[in-house]
Amino acid sequence: MSDLYYNEDTIAAVSTGISPGGIGIVRISGPDAIAAADRLFFSRSGQKLANVKSHTIHYGTICEDGEMLDEVLVSVMRAPATYTREDIVEINCHGGIFVVRKVLRAVLRNGVRPAEPGEFTKRAFLNGRIDLTQAEAVMDLISADNEYAEKSAVSQLKGSVRDAVLSCREKILYETAYIEAALDDPEHYDLTGYGDELYSKLQPILRELESLYRTSDDGKIMREGIATVILGRPNVGKSTLMNVLSGTDTAIVTEIAGTTRDVLEETVSIGGLPLRIMDTAGIRTTEDVIEKIGVEKALKCAENADLILYVLDAASEFSQEDKDLLEQLSGRQMIVLLNKSDLKQRIKESDVSAVADAPVISVSAKENYGIGQLREYVLDLFLGGEVRFNEQVYITNERHKAALSDVIESLKLVLESIETGMPEDVFTVDLMDAYRSLGTIIGEEIGEDLINEIFSKFCMGK
Repeated sequence: MSDLYYNEDTIAAVSTGISPGGIGIVRISGPDAIAAADRLFFSRSGQKLANVKSHTIHYGTICEDGEMLDEVLVSVMRAPATYTREDIVEINCHGGIFVVRKVLRAVLRNGVRPAEPGEFTKRAFLNGRIDLTQAEAVMDLISADNEYAEKSAVSQLKGSVRDAVLSCREKILYETAYIEAALDDPEHYDLTGYGDELYSKLQPILRELESLYRTSDDGKIMREGIATVILGRPNVGKSTLMNVLSGTDTAIVTEIAGTTRDVLEETVSIGGLPLRIMDTAGIRTTEDVIEKIGVEKALKCAENADLILYVLDAASEFSQEDKDLLEQLSGRQMIVLLNKSDLKQRIKESDVSAVADAPVISVSAKENYGIGQLREYVLDLFLGGEVRFNEQVYITNERHKAALSDVIESLKLVLESIETGMPEDVFTVDLMDAYRSLGTIIGEEIGEDLINEIFSKFCMGK
């Protein structure tokens, strides 16, 4: 994909949020970007954009049919030193929604078509400015909602994943080429004992890729947060706990059982660790149709959760319904909270431990007691007590993870072939499979349909 991708279309879109703001930017990219802007832009100096230097900004107005649409600053950037490696013009308007859209419509009436979602970044990829991991990191950076997701996206944007993939790919290609050369020209290349040599060379490559693959769990946490479900019977204090953890009054709290009918979600940070906390309807048998749907949703959320916070009312009897549900959830990543521990307790931690294979913490959501211990336990459970982010490369993308799994499997097959004394030409089949799978990560071995699918998920104007 490194050869210059040429498209005769010139595209445009609003590249800032469609909301009132100080500035709104209309971006134009393509061979006619400067000419299209020149038909609308009138510089105070009288100079045409076609005659200005690259990477300069010019003050003037946007006019159409004699009507001034806005007073603007226009940036001119000539290929190839641009985001898309095409000519780019950015019209910096006043940030009103109506004004920006009016300027965009005027641009589109001058031989320019609307950009598709992610098309500017897609052109940057197809024109060889960035690889596919960096293109995907652009969207990760835009959607990052915590410090660690942002740091991971920036690291990938700098090429951390690309560099790791290219390093392994080059080593695999070298060994494949050597085998092919030796098979074609045995007089000059000797394969005697080569299997053992290749085995020793592939082992560190395999360890490196397996280590990279293992980062995907931490990478998922950085990018998406921990899907955390608060579960329990009605009126045990789930909504109060949700409000305490989120620091808001998102959940309605009353003495009436069954107040929460739907799933409420908030993203909170515990020591820098992002948690997507879902407060769910109380689990009980009910004839109320709406409440019954809420209970079904709660159980469904629990099935897909990374962490379950099961809340018990420590001041009430330990019901058989709770015991049955805790046994059903056994083996899941779960913390049991004995809430209302500021009152006289009727459930002991030992009672719960006899039923549930999970840690038990006494808390009082109402009095904010034990919440610090809960936070510490969550950190310890997922990240050994502290959030770690260093220069290590993290895999945050499921597509990359799947490809790495294929690479690892192919290299293991090569090692097995060496161990069983298979001929060298068999090695090259699995080596090339590994090489191609690594290529799918950076976009060098990927079809047009998948490219279109990836960029269709981007926001408009990026």
